[in-house]
Amino acid sequence: MYETSAANVTPSQTVGPFFAHALPYDQDWELVSETHPGAVEIRGRVLDGAGEPLPDALLELWTGTSGPRGALRRKGVGTSGFGRCATTPEGFYHFRTVRPDGAYMALLVFARGLLRPVLTRIYLRDEPDPLLDTLEPARRATLIARERSENVYEFDVHLQGEKETVFLSC
Repeated sequence: MYETSAANVTPSQTVGPFFAHALPYDQDWELVSETHPGAVEIRGRVLDGAGEPLPDALLELWTGTSGPRGALRRKGVGTSGFGRCATTPEGFYHFRTVRPDGAYMALLVFARGLLRPVLTRIYLRDEPDPLLDTLEPARRATLIARERSENVYEFDVHLQGEKETVFLSC
């Protein structure tokens, strides 16, 4: 049996910035087609502690459901429960999906400088929820997407700072 001690544990390495190589794939952000009934767009930016956009972050959206559209190869109609999107040079990302069966979608963020990806939630509505109800209003607001127009939501991820998004253990 191998025993670990503080003397033989190596530190974690930061992840990235190499996400654009091989991880993104065609239509990775498109969990449903453009014509899918009830499709919603989630758009936003990934920002650092100074409010500067991160041009090389990678986000994974999990809706908690599966579907026939495929997780890594998009085909046909229906839905997928998983999407991935790299940020643009301006830090923007977007997903096309459907409203989750539950109250929220899970969002995993990979970005340079992080030892591990960080997990957060996207709520499309501010409603009573076991997690949201434990948060102060300002912190609660970091998990709720802002509706910009019919079926278009904005959700920025702030990795640090005054507007830091609430992150959960993963």
